[in-house]
Amino acid sequence: MTANGITPIDPVVVNLYPFEATIAKPTTTLDEAIENIDIGGPSMLRSAAKNHERVAVVVDPDDYAIVLAALAAKQDLTAGQRFALARKAFAHTAAYDAAIAAYLSSIDDAAADARAAVPPRRELPDALGIQWRRLYELRYGENPHQRAAFYGDARSPLAATASTRPTIAGAEVLGGKQLSYNNILDLDAALGLVLELAEPAAVVVKHNNPCGVAIDADPAAAYRKARDADATSAFGGIVAVNREVDAALAQLLTETFLECVVAPGYSAAARDVLAGKKNLRLVAARGAWQPPTGELAWSVRTIAGGALVQTVDHGMVDLAAARVATARAPTAAERADLAFAWRVAKHVKSNAIVFARGGVTVAIGAGQMSRVDSVRICERKAGPALAGAVVASDAFFPFRDGVDVLAAAGAVAVVQPGGSVRDDEVIRAADEHGLAMLFTGMRHFRH
Repeated sequence: MTANGITPIDPVVVNLYPFEATIAKPTTTLDEAIENIDIGGPSMLRSAAKNHERVAVVVDPDDYAIVLAALAAKQDLTAGQRFALARKAFAHTAAYDAAIAAYLSSIDDAAADARAAVPPRRELPDALGIQWRRLYELRYGENPHQRAAFYGDARSPLAATASTRPTIAGAEVLGGKQLSYNNILDLDAALGLVLELAEPAAVVVKHNNPCGVAIDADPAAAYRKARDADATSAFGGIVAVNREVDAALAQLLTETFLECVVAPGYSAAARDVLAGKKNLRLVAARGAWQPPTGELAWSVRTIAGGALVQTVDHGMVDLAAARVATARAPTAAERADLAFAWRVAKHVKSNAIVFARGGVTVAIGAGQMSRVDSVRICERKAGPALAGAVVASDAFFPFRDGVDVLAAAGAVAVVQPGGSVRDDEVIRAADEHGLAMLFTGMRHFRH
């Protein structure tokens, strides 16, 4: 190097070709995708990262300030700083290569012949490489003897925009203690359900199941109704509301011991009211608070030796088009409550039964081995209050006994997927009890 007058390279700063942004466009052809696979960039990053004892490698604009300050001061970065930058560079190129592999393996071999065309893509590729970036360590996992950390999807930016779906991973914790493992699970469940509801709504979640849900033109009234739907279970619960928390709602939130609240935001007056609840975690999940659409997203659950991957359940049947299976059709008011209960049931652990009336859940039966047992739980929780309510079931009734018990409990209308070999028997039972029953043709198991 000295003989040839070559100056050593101190920093290597590379922004890779925007491969992921390119393939996110629905009009991208295979040729355009291939053209946006960076070759030299990853090579430079990997070689510089390997040589990090002498080279500072930068892939994240957030690190520019550190490197610029060192250059301006004519100082070298510390060994620890260079190692941290190298570690980030290897993670960056790994995620980049994983995205390329996932895209290419989602395209059939035959599509490679038409490179100038937009190729059809399988939703579940042959190679699935997902990289997660650690956001922070947690005090413990589900139980104190388990270690845990919270990771965010490294494929996409966590910062919310006006068009992105709000997430707990991208949310800001405004007050209270650090979120726990169980808090995060419950917050995600509460947020997922409240996003299904376009009207001002409130959800109270306990152990990953909703225990109270309500809609009302006044967000504070919606929360009060949701809380009072099962006040015993609401104690120590997680609350999600899909409107900004104002002072009136904040005052109601102080009346019950709660672990967390997630909302689009909090007014200054609300923050003042909630300041006295020092252990209450206030979470602001910014973004497009609206019912989920069909954008491609994966749900990944690990098992011993592997993983189960599926597309996220964005399905939702408009009950205005659902088939009336019984002699009696639901009234307009019953149909509105059935639509509400059906959205709630989608987010309740199977076997799920949801009784609702007037835009409020009356009782929820969750996670039982028998659908009849789920109805019995609702009876124990609400008793006579079930009279006149409608019912949503996440899956079909395999026998008439489920209809018999919910009719005896006071239900007046039912929505369910249908599809049982004994549908005729179930419909006859509903007709005998004078129930109206809708078939959606779509199941919402949640295991």
